[in-house]
Formats: sequence, C-alpha cells, structure tokens
Amino acid sequence: SAPASRSGMTPIRACLARLLHRHGKRVRVFKFGPDYLDPQILERGSKAPVVQLDLWMAGEEWCKQQIYRAVTEGKGDFGLPFSEGKADFVLVEGAMGLYDGDDCSADLAAKFGIPVALVIDVCAMAQTAAAIAVGLRNYRDDFDMVGVIANKCGSNYHGQLVRDALPDDLPLWAALKRDESIELPERHLGLVQPSEQKEDWIESRLESGADLLEEAGILPFVDTLKPVQFMSQQIPAVCPDALLGKTIAIARADAFSFTYTANITLLQDMGAKICYFSPIRDDSIPTEATAVWLPGGYPELHAKVLSENESMISSLKQFHEDGKPILAECGGFLYCMDTLIDLEGNSFRMAGLIQGTGTMTGKVGIGMQTAPLPEGKVRAHAHHKSKSSNTPEPYSHGIRQRSTYPGEAVYREGSLSATYLHLFFASNAEAVAKLFSG
Repeated sequence: SAPASRSGMTPIRACLARLLHRHGKRVRVFKFGPDYLDPQILERGSKAPVVQLDLWMAGEEWCKQQIYRAVTEGKGDFGLPFSEGKADFVLVEGAMGLYDGDDCSADLAAKFGIPVALVIDVCAMAQTAAAIAVGLRNYRDDFDMVGVIANKCGSNYHGQLVRDALPDDLPLWAALKRDESIELPERHLGLVQPSEQKEDWIESRLESGADLLEEAGILPFVDTLKPVQFMSQQIPAVCPDALLGKTIAIARADAFSFTYTANITLLQDMGAKICYFSPIRDDSIPTEATAVWLPGGYPELHAKVLSENESMISSLKQFHEDGKPILAECGGFLYCMDTLIDLEGNSFRMAGLIQGTGTMTGKVGIGMQTAPLPEGKVRAHAHHKSKSSNTPEPYSHGIRQRSTYPGEAVYREGSLSATYLHLFFASNAEAVAKLFSG
C-alpha cells in the first residue's frame, strides 16, 4: 500500500512480481478496489490473470475465496488456470492511501492477515518519510506493517537518510532511485494500457524494474515473510445454467477494454458462451450473439474510426431493434448516444441507440454506487471524465454508498441498459442473468 495514489505502487508491484517469477516462483497478484488499468500492468508483470478484490462490491467471503483458490487450486473464480500451477506468492496492490475509503486497504490487510509493505514517494522528503511510515503503522494495531520501499530516491545517500530514520522493527526493504526507464505513462483516466504500447516497451520496463529491486536487496526481506493461511469459503453456486444457450458478444478493443475478469467468468459459470468483437475493426455483431456487452474504455480516443464504421453501427442498431439485450457501461454508454465530443472539442456521430450527447470534461465522476435495474440491484462503481446531456428520463439513479444525493443515471431504452456505472456481476448474479436473457 502507500500513503497516497501515484506513489509508484503499480510499477513496483508489477516489477516485484516479475522478479519473483524470474526466480522460479509462481506469483499471483490481486488488485484491491475497482480498477481496470492497473491490473493490465500487473498481469504483464506476474504473467497470470489479475482479479480485483473489493469488500463492498464483492463481499469478504468472495474475496477470501479468490485468494484461497489461487494458492490451493492454481486458479481463481475467473476459471483461468495458472500456466505454472498453484501460487507460491500472492501480492495484493492497495488502492489510494492505506486508510482511504470506508473499506480501505488496511481493512483488507486486517481481515485477511496480510502483511503490509508501504511504498512512499520520497522525491521531496527524507527523514519525514520515516515519520509518515511510523505514523501510518501506529494509527491502527490490527495489521502488521513489515517494511518500507522508498521510491524515487535522488541518490544512495538519500535512501540512507530514510533507512537510518526508520525504527529497527520497520526496515527499509528497498531504496529505488528515480529512473525514467521504468516509469509508466498516464492519461486522463490513469495508466496508458499496455496494449497501446509495443510489446518490448512494457517488457523492458518490467525487466529493468525487476533488476532495480534485486539490486536494492528486496528479496531477503520478502523471504522473511511468514505464510498466511486461508480457508475455503462456503459460497453457493451462482445461478447455474441461468444463461445456458445464450451467447454474449463482448466488445473488446482499446476503445472498450474495462472488464472485470470475474464478470466474464460468472457469465460462463451461468452457462453462457462468450465471443468477442471489435466495434473499430469488425463490420457487424457476431451472428451467434443473443446479447451484447459494451464495456467502458476510451471511445473518445477512437471516436473518428468508431463514427466511420457505419456497417457496425447499422448492425448494432438492428440488434437493438430486434429487441436483443445490450448492456452499455460508461464508454459503451458514450458510444450508444447520438454524439460524442472528444477532448479537443471535435464532434462525432455515434450509434444513436439512445438520445443524448457525451462530452469529455475535466471533472471526475467517481464513487461506489448500487445500480437499481428492473431486474434487481447490482453493486457498481463510477469513474469517468465526461458528462451526458439531452438524454431521456432515466429509469433510476445509482444509490451512493455514503450519500443520499442521486447517483449516476440508469437508462432503459427498449432492450438497451445504459449507464456510467461499471457493474460487478457477482453482487447479484440472478439480476445479471435476467438482464442478458432479455
């Protein structure tokens, strides 16, 4: 975990996973909280699928079961086996600051007995980093903080200042110098997706970062960690065969890539077949599809080519007119409106399944909410930098986790369910099965 976002947690966790993998260890990384971008980097580092753990959206038992399966069966609830079997090491990347949120990273560590290594960006401090680490450790006494990683040190002496200021029972695991060769680029919603970079570009960063961690002497500290035991959770089967005979076509491209692996697995567990298509490259919805899922992503970065793919738009419109179920989340919602105005103010015609205009803005829409659908309530989260206007009357609004103020609008236009919210399917599998059944 870290005191705050942008401390370097993701590249350090990904590079540590790569280092352990390089030493013959089977590594599994989990991401705490709702996040679609960091897991893509973590998957490259660990060479294994990454599942998000969120205590509010998924529940404590479900989260525990994912880690239990990772270390006992070599797979999680997503059903994808490790290429190398059961995990030797499990790394969990925290979200934001250690204590941020109603269900924070510290809560997960306390509930599951997971030791915490704190990553601190020390570029503008020295001994104060030790004071921050000690303060965070002593703020609660229900979990163990076992070490500190000082990121972006200016020199060896800078790292030594941090090391000397820390108490003996909170050692400095590694002092990492500033190094542009391992930094990852960001944009308005977070890290740039690995799929948008050359393969050797991301690989070189992971390998360089693994080298830095090894040279910093982190492995002896990792080897001192004691095993954490997890027991199997008694979780009932989720609506088996509820989607038997259904084929769900999922949009998959750089414009639509924000999907939980666990969501896809749940659909398969309920009997659905999954196929994929690209609204950018393909000219029609797959013929076998009985339902379509348009997840979030970056349609604003591909608005021109999406607009010009008239064949795909015609196919999607016909699918809608035929009354077949469509779920459009966030970026998928933008694609389904009449018009999308991108970051430069350019206007593009979209699919027009629902009246409205999507406009990119600098304001962030973020938060945990429950989506009230006609089929039932599904837990979800929002994270977007756009707004919708001239839309029809919504079916409902999201129920915020902490506030009574109305959340994101939820629309139902014929067979189309559209919202800014990203749904976590396992929170109400029965409702999700009904949604995709039509």
